[in-house]
Amino acid sequence: MILRADEPDRLHYRLGAGAMLFSRSGRVWLGQRIDTPDAWQMPQGGIDAGEDPAAAALRELHEEVGSDNVQLLAETEGWLKYDLPPALAAKAWGGKYRGQMQKWFAFRFLGSDDQIDIHGVKKPEFNAWRWADIGEVVGLIVDFKRPLYEAVVAEFRRFSDVSADPTEPQTKC
Repeated sequence: MILRADEPDRLHYRLGAGAMLFSRSGRVWLGQRIDTPDAWQMPQGGIDAGEDPAAAALRELHEEVGSDNVQLLAETEGWLKYDLPPALAAKAWGGKYRGQMQKWFAFRFLGSDDQIDIHGVKKPEFNAWRWADIGEVVGLIVDFKRPLYEAVVAEFRRFSDVSADPTEPQTKC
């Protein structure tokens, strides 16, 4: 499977947007999924009809993290895609798509941790969240999304700071 594409494939893939949210100290925001407690992921979701991918990423931050107090840093070159495992593809999105094709954006979080409210959102997707070192991100993701996350980490690594603040809490509920 080719991971990158210049143009989105709307026929086979659900179009989505993702957000790699960096703290001021260069750590990456991850949420622990409610439906898969051993899986962590960055905010991501579908792009609504007529919606710009950057606007979709901001909307996903607001809907999943509870805050969109961010500064846009960059976007990925082209689109990145992943295929769902066959059993999941048959169920997800009514079996219409084989996976997702996403445009990813890097953001710097400008607020304080108390502005993040994963439980106060309309439809919570996470039961906990944490700031992680960028080197931890890929290992915490479900297997089928790993190549996409490797590409995102490689492209946005420059926004991480190896001298991350060790006083930032590890996990929050």
